[in-house]
Amino acid sequence: MVSFAVTTTQNIEADSAEEAALLAYQALTKGPAPLLYSVIDDNNVIVTIELDRAKAVEFAAVDHTADPGNW
Repeated sequence: MVSFAVTTTQNIEADSAEEAALLAYQALTKGPAPLLYSVIDDNNVIVTIELDRAKAVEFAAVDHTADPGNW
């Protein structure tokens, strides 16, 4: 299995880095999940992915741990 680092970026105006982080956290807890992600694999290959919200919601609703391929 490959390891990935996944990040999301949101432009936020704030008076400090800590306030920006807190505002980002607040947005994540109150609103829909972000759709734009940067994904870095073990070889440091970076891919930017924009998810389709309907497909992402459908994927999130399924228990993928039940897939025998994940055992």
